[in-house]
Amino acid sequence: MERTSAACAMEWSIELEKGLRSKLPGRPLEAISQFGSRLQLWSQDPEPTLAAYHMFDLIPGEDRLFANAILLRLAEAFRVGDEKTRVCVVKVFLSEYKQRCKQKGKGYKGLLSKSRVHNQLELLNRVKAVFDNGDVNSRALALALYGCWADFANDKADIRYLVLSSLVSPHVLEVKASLFAAGCFCKLSDDFPYILLEMLPNMMALSETLLAIRVAGARVFAKMDHTYSIAKKAYKTGLQLFLDTSEEDFQVAMLVSLSKLASMSMMLISEQVEFLFSFLNQEKSLRVRATALRCLLFIISKRACQFPVNAYMIKALSIMVDEPELPLTMQCEALCILHKMLLYAVLPDLSGDLLEFVKLSTIIENASLSPVMSKSLLAFNVLVELSIKLKESRETNFCCSSPTLSKVISLITNRITLLVKPFLDLYQTETLFYQEVKNLLNLLLLIVGEDPDLGVVVLDHIFILIRFLSIMDDNLMASTQADKLGHDVVEIKGKRGTVTRLKLVYIVYRFVVTFLESLKEAAAITTLVFDKVKLLVENICDCNLFDCHTHTIYSLLLHCRVIWGLNVNGSSESSSLFSNLGASRDSYLVEHELITITFAKKLVTENNKWPAYKVGIYSACQGAWFMATFIFQQLIMQVHSDSCHCWLKSLLQFADSERKFELLMLSKQDLSLATWLESKISPLANGNEDNINKPDFRKEFEGVYNSICSSQETLEVASTASQEFYFQRWFLSLRVKLLQAVTDVLKTLGTTRFVRECIGNNGHHDESLMVEFWVSLQQITQISPQLNSLAKEFDLVTTSFCDMDRNSSKIISALALSCSLLAFITSFALFIPNLPETFTICGLENPENGLPAHLVQNLAKRLWHLDPEISANLCQLVETSGQIKSCFHLQSRKQEYDNGCEARHVLAVCNYAVSGVVCLISDGNKSNDEETILQVIKDGLQLLFTTLTMWMQVPFRTPKHYFRLRPRIGSELFVVSETKNREGIYILPGYHLSLSICLQLRNIPSDILVCVTKLYCMLECRIPFQEPKTSQENNEQSRRGYKFWENNNMVELNDKLFRYVTECSMKRSNKGKHCGRVYNDGGCVNSFVCFKPNKRGQGFSSCLLDISGFPVGSYRIKWHSCCIDNEGNYWSLIPLNAGPIVTVQKSMVVA
Repeated sequence: MERTSAACAMEWSIELEKGLRSKLPGRPLEAISQFGSRLQLWSQDPEPTLAAYHMFDLIPGEDRLFANAILLRLAEAFRVGDEKTRVCVVKVFLSEYKQRCKQKGKGYKGLLSKSRVHNQLELLNRVKAVFDNGDVNSRALALALYGCWADFANDKADIRYLVLSSLVSPHVLEVKASLFAAGCFCKLSDDFPYILLEMLPNMMALSETLLAIRVAGARVFAKMDHTYSIAKKAYKTGLQLFLDTSEEDFQVAMLVSLSKLASMSMMLISEQVEFLFSFLNQEKSLRVRATALRCLLFIISKRACQFPVNAYMIKALSIMVDEPELPLTMQCEALCILHKMLLYAVLPDLSGDLLEFVKLSTIIENASLSPVMSKSLLAFNVLVELSIKLKESRETNFCCSSPTLSKVISLITNRITLLVKPFLDLYQTETLFYQEVKNLLNLLLLIVGEDPDLGVVVLDHIFILIRFLSIMDDNLMASTQADKLGHDVVEIKGKRGTVTRLKLVYIVYRFVVTFLESLKEAAAITTLVFDKVKLLVENICDCNLFDCHTHTIYSLLLHCRVIWGLNVNGSSESSSLFSNLGASRDSYLVEHELITITFAKKLVTENNKWPAYKVGIYSACQGAWFMATFIFQQLIMQVHSDSCHCWLKSLLQFADSERKFELLMLSKQDLSLATWLESKISPLANGNEDNINKPDFRKEFEGVYNSICSSQETLEVASTASQEFYFQRWFLSLRVKLLQAVTDVLKTLGTTRFVRECIGNNGHHDESLMVEFWVSLQQITQISPQLNSLAKEFDLVTTSFCDMDRNSSKIISALALSCSLLAFITSFALFIPNLPETFTICGLENPENGLPAHLVQNLAKRLWHLDPEISANLCQLVETSGQIKSCFHLQSRKQEYDNGCEARHVLAVCNYAVSGVVCLISDGNKSNDEETILQVIKDGLQLLFTTLTMWMQVPFRTPKHYFRLRPRIGSELFVVSETKNREGIYILPGYHLSLSICLQLRNIPSDILVCVTKLYCMLECRIPFQEPKTSQENNEQSRRGYKFWENNNMVELNDKLFRYVTECSMKRSNKGKHCGRVYNDGGCVNSFVCFKPNKRGQGFSSCLLDISGFPVGSYRIKWHSCCIDNEGNYWSLIPLNAGPIVTVQKSMVVA
């Protein structure tokens, strides 16, 4: 547990005192400067709670005492020190003030806030002594210090008088300092700005007032935003001062201040925007025009174009883009403003004049040909947005002559070709060159996302680009020629040319993968798209200028089953793709697998270990398990590090298990790949639905399960530290649970099939066989809750890793959808009306309402935004069984269900399963006799069997996040009881347990985009959580490593915590009271705690657990935590340590 600023207060106070008393030259200044960073950190920490005091053995208020002592020492150093000392002290407080200004919100509660500084008069009097007795520089420093202390200095009458009287000082430095202090006061006071607004216009109107003072005075107006009435009066006053003067420096400063004022209020934005546009014409000076552009960009960036856009604005900006005399920076700013305006503009309103609109399109198109990267990219952004707007307008019968999306695609790819042809002399680093290529390709993704039908057009242009790269002559001498951009270009040659070509082809590969996934999600994958990709891959593989790594990854594109689909129950999507290939889907798959492995074999023999490892990653992320198995098997023999060997061994076992799973569905004639890899692949089953019933199939499926269990065990051995491979071990454990459940269903299905055959052969219903039949059906149904819980645990994975990429989140969400589907279909028997009494006797309830509502809800909420047709079938299912419809609008967590590639495959299975259950219900309602019910049950088992078969054919691939090995973001819980016994937590029977809690975030990367605003934690203790071990043994186990995924209550704890956070959010929105909550239902007690984190990621609070009814013994307190980010998203936090153990005993142990 890290120490807070309050815990370090005494140490910092002593160090500062020693430094100030030191006789060493420069040591006092060093001590003062050292406290600057500490002051910033301390000021960001919230005030300590009683729990924080208790955790660090502090006396309540002790930190305030030392904080005020430190501030008094600094003020005294300012009073008695020389000018260097005073400057150093002011810099310390100025750094804290600048940090304060960066923070959003007006509620300052830092170390220098009025409520936390108790010796305010002593501080102010020491500085006033310097002001009264010092020179001009000293007085200016004193005024600056008053500005930094504005929170407790602005309401002191004598200090206000000093600040206002200094405005008429004959010394420029003193006046500037007083204006700074006055601006700080204006941000906090309701009346001071009005006084200042009476003085400033008169002061600036005087002819003897220097320009530097006028400019400083203009900047003060930006700080008069405490209330809307103040801001409005300041805006009107500043606007009039602007119009009354012609001094350019003053006008520039005032334009900036007025724009900042206007951005604070919706009422002033439109007026200020119109005012700024009046300065964009060529009659104004270049400096004023540049300032007006920057102010417009500032307002739009802050307020997202919350003002009406008209044709005049668009025309003014387009003229600036086409004005060659303007600096490049101004042209780029005009393009950026134009792009943001187009995002919110209504196109018909902008195109009243057809000629002007065509002229705008021509200007932007010409700007896209600029040799300057920034201008060209901005122009392409405008061009894409303009074309999208026009496409929408054409759909509403609005016609206009303008660039189409197809033309924009051509312009973008031509631009890439012109960049690739050579490096222009303008490029100083290759990084800028590659970044522009990526940005242009991202625009193509934006276009395809808007119109997926243009996918073939994009692929045609990508093929031309690759074709160009593949025919570039690498041996020609450097030749110079003029390109369309008007620059001399040099042919790429030698080693630089090879590296450039390979990097570009790799960038294009990443684009093609994302592009194809986008088409798949939009259901736009066609035979023509496949042919284009096939042609692209063949062109790459036939070119000797590309290396084996490039050949391999491009060849993998044809093997991505997730993208190209598969024959799930005769899916029309996959059938249309492979019907023209002259071979089955599996044959085609194996054919290209052999070609890809040939490239990979050459890659490995060339000893390219790192490229080979990356190919293994790509293979696993695309579901090419044959390739992944081959790569990892070759690499494992070449590594020498034990940790790398364990990691590769686990990857090999994982890939091999999925390879076996994939082979189960291959037909006999498609096992040529197994022959090619005869030494690396075990005996294989013969595949597909006809073979699933055979005992060999189930044995092979158990082999798949055993292989993935081995991968999990290997990672457990490799995890020497407690926080290694957290995501990987959790993901594997979920995969193991899923395969275990499916294995159990397959075993039971084999038993029910044998019993059904015996019943059919005997012609009558033997009682013992019937009981066995119902018991087997019961066993299948009892697996449903396990699968439902597993679906929720997959959901928990997506909310537990806030740094997870979107594609990985989609994959895991699809796995959750699969588990929910399997939970639904394995419980089909509960939905059939009029089940025999024998079935009920065996332990299964047959509720009058049919299928349990939570299973329907869990599946329905995932399908609600994915497929309306399946949702309608579920609604029909609910209506038939009389379920309450309100279950569909309930959401158990804040989560977005993306329609990814994996989800599209699972949806086909969902549609079949839900429709099948609806038919079962319809058949069951026709008659109530036992023969009919038995036949419905048999049909239901066949439905389950077919659904499992279809589910097994759904492609599986590894999330990209699986290969991120950095430590995972999580939280640690630190708990201290009132007695603070070092041996553990002890309490007498019949008493409540009071705990002080610290929740500490761990492993937060510096580049994370999530900003945590609140932390929540739930603690739960139950009588069944009793621990037989001693506290010392359990504490040692907690330190060695905690496997949170083995906690069976984790999903339940997260659900309870989510509901509590949701209720708290609703209470805050209703202005209700928000506080912690304690529950006690006898054998289970829990408590909810809310924290406000400091900059170290710590939160402190206290809670009370009512364990007064617990018998003597030791009990584990289980816990779960979450955080809320600045956008209101809920993120679960991985618990990095086990909860504490509380011991209830008849006599207390003295520490």
